[in-house]
Amino acid sequence: MSLIRTENLSRYFGAVRAVQALGIRVEQGEVFGLLGPNGAGKTTTIKMLTTLLKPTSGAAFVCGNDVVRQAVRVRRLIGYVPQLISADGTLTGYENLMVFARLYDLPARECRARVRSALEFMGLEDFADRLVRQYSGGMIRRLEIAQSVLHRPPVLFLDEPTVGLDPGARRLVWEHLARLRGEYGTTILMSTHQMEEAESVCDRVAILHHGRVAAVGTPPELKAAVGRKRISLDDVFIHFTGDRMDSGGNYRETTRTRRVARRLG
Repeated sequence: MSLIRTENLSRYFGAVRAVQALGIRVEQGEVFGLLGPNGAGKTTTIKMLTTLLKPTSGAAFVCGNDVVRQAVRVRRLIGYVPQLISADGTLTGYENLMVFARLYDLPARECRARVRSALEFMGLEDFADRLVRQYSGGMIRRLEIAQSVLHRPPVLFLDEPTVGLDPGARRLVWEHLARLRGEYGTTILMSTHQMEEAESVCDRVAILHHGRVAAVGTPPELKAAVGRKRISLDDVFIHFTGDRMDSGGNYRETTRTRRVARRLG
């Protein structure tokens, strides 16, 4: 069953075609990766799927609901962790989660138990009463994931969830996401420009290039399609797009990424 589906989904910003005729399907329980450098259309796609940005043309559906005509229903069925930090550093981890519990309209009698359960699930129970500005980068990301799944959504969107994290923190984040998927069957769509991460955690990936899908498949399928032995996903990217992966982006994107990395560091 496809929980996420797009049909000729496009978004233009004036003359800039950020996403062009995107067609993807994400099956229930799958981890699906959008791969590509900054500017490839990953974040724009996620913003359309999470109802934050209206498409210029085409259509997208989450759990069978149109992201434009049924936006309110879609928002109730998803969790979203943006690249920029969404947790409030002046509040404790517990307080941040209580704010989100109220935003999700969780019954008052369930809020405290649900928040405590989320903290324990993400390994943050011992830091519940510490201000978030005192958290490490990996702890902040785990708190943001806890925020996004308090209402137990069937679909979770992650926009470069491990940007700015060291390898150890990145591994911990993905261990908790794997547990989330295993226990709740959560479907995950994530964006990344880190090929090693995509290969280790994604069931299937779509390689985006200038707003278009250059290739879709499992990492082994895409490697097999290239027809060479001992190749990496970087080699696959070059084969399908003609470009070497460059995650640098433009000045604005670089500034944003470095700001996130500095805050998480």
